[in-house]
Amino acid sequence: MAQICKHIEDIQQIKVAGELVCEECKKVDGWWVHLRTCQTCGATLCCDSSPAKHMTKHFHHTGHPVASSAEPGEKWLWCYADEVFVEYQ
Repeated sequence: MAQICKHIEDIQQIKVAGELVCEECKKVDGWWVHLRTCQTCGATLCCDSSPAKHMTKHFHHTGHPVASSAEPGEKWLWCYADEVFVEYQ
């Protein structure tokens, strides 16, 4: 069974992407590989496989610890602060 950190445990409802685009890449005509949605503010940004790594930058800038996959069919959370990965139903 996966270890669940306090940041993930505190999430009451999963925020989902409104639009399947990286909000920051879109501003500069950039591109992304996969998308993540911040579970604090709902921002949808690109993953670490993408050139700009906007979601990781978002965590370092804001301190918002948990992101979910915004990819269709993927149901998981990642806590940047505690480096914890959890799948959900």
